[in-house]
Amino acid sequence: MAGGVRKKSSAPPSPVWGKLQALWQDKHVVLFRTDYMLLVVSVLWFLEIGINVWVIQKVAYTEIDWKAYMDEVEGVINGTYDYTQLRGDTGPLVYPAGFVYVFTALYYITSHGVNIRLGQYIFAIFYLVTLLLVFRIYYRTKKVPPYVFFFVCCASYRIHSIFVLRLFNDPVAMMLLFAAVNLFMDGHWTLGCSVYSLAVSVKMNVLLFAPGLLFLLLSEFGLVKTIPKLSLCAAIQLILGLPFLLENPVGYMSRAFDLGRQFIFKWTVNWRFLPEWLFLNRHFHILLLAAHLLTLLLFALRRWKRHDESIFDLLKEPGKRKIPVQKLSVDQMVLILFTSNFIGMCFSRSLHYQFYVWYFHTLPYLLWSGGVKKMAHLLRVLILGLIELSWNTYPSTNGSSAALHVCHLIILLCLWLASPLSSAPLEKQEQKPHKDKRQ
Repeated sequence: MAGGVRKKSSAPPSPVWGKLQALWQDKHVVLFRTDYMLLVVSVLWFLEIGINVWVIQKVAYTEIDWKAYMDEVEGVINGTYDYTQLRGDTGPLVYPAGFVYVFTALYYITSHGVNIRLGQYIFAIFYLVTLLLVFRIYYRTKKVPPYVFFFVCCASYRIHSIFVLRLFNDPVAMMLLFAAVNLFMDGHWTLGCSVYSLAVSVKMNVLLFAPGLLFLLLSEFGLVKTIPKLSLCAAIQLILGLPFLLENPVGYMSRAFDLGRQFIFKWTVNWRFLPEWLFLNRHFHILLLAAHLLTLLLFALRRWKRHDESIFDLLKEPGKRKIPVQKLSVDQMVLILFTSNFIGMCFSRSLHYQFYVWYFHTLPYLLWSGGVKKMAHLLRVLILGLIELSWNTYPSTNGSSAALHVCHLIILLCLWLASPLSSAPLEKQEQKPHKDKRQ
């Protein structure tokens, strides 16, 4: 307009700014909708970097097994390959050969185990890598609301302690296990079995996932094509253990894979309410083993297997089965693996404090997979909180160990009440076609 001041036309807001404004207005939605999971876990992961640095710098390191680990691998470095002659401050070496190689590397990196602070930062990296692998599993399945991930990482003192204040070997084994699960999700079964076997070689607790993995392999391939993958797992154990097997095969097998090892009552987290004589009783151990195997069998027959197929159909190659094979979804694969491990935890002869990492990151997935659809978010979080409290009560009490069993029983019952695989809706499966990578 002549003689007037031309007004500037305001530019329309950018799409990014509009999205941020919408998020701010509906803040609570971000915490409950799985669409925002990637945003939430990204923020939490970067927050965890600062938390781990703070814990390492401000909280005192506690010596439990690190020095014993270093003594054990130092024996190997000095030329001792007889497992019965390898020991540390806390007793004999009782882990498979993969443990020796991992902690030998850490021995050299940390100046013969002296530079513990550097070791803590390495374990902080292990922790962050584990979180990435766990978050990817949850992101692929989209079963758990984003707010729960705060409890998966930032809220657990015990897990941070196990990783960066104690430097146990359990976190290394679980990091490899979650890497294997990611490979299974992507259809890389051969590579996944290799990484799984490496995890077993660091600590034997990873075998608790083995029944679920066997079921998945039979479902995917049938018996004939499963055998080479099982043989690969065994071959990796043989190659890793070869120097020790050549020296004293009986000594290596009896120490590294000792299924009958006796646990000390004062360290138990789950059976504190029992008298010590019963805790140590062999008949009690046999009863737990029988209950473990029976529960696995029931889940395999009634929950993992589709009701319209025989258990013997799993032994046949998929193309030769009477009923057309329906590919297991990523959700179903993860559920079977995590349930297999959880059943083992429920019937364990003894759980020590560092064993919490064996199933901690799987608990939210199991709780949100249960068949009780009306179970409130608050009740699920309460169960997670009670489990966390039980594992943080030191020394354990009758009440803390009983509460742990009650929580385990509730989760197990919820898993049993979940729909069997045959009624799993197809729309829950991955939208993109399943890539068959059966190397």
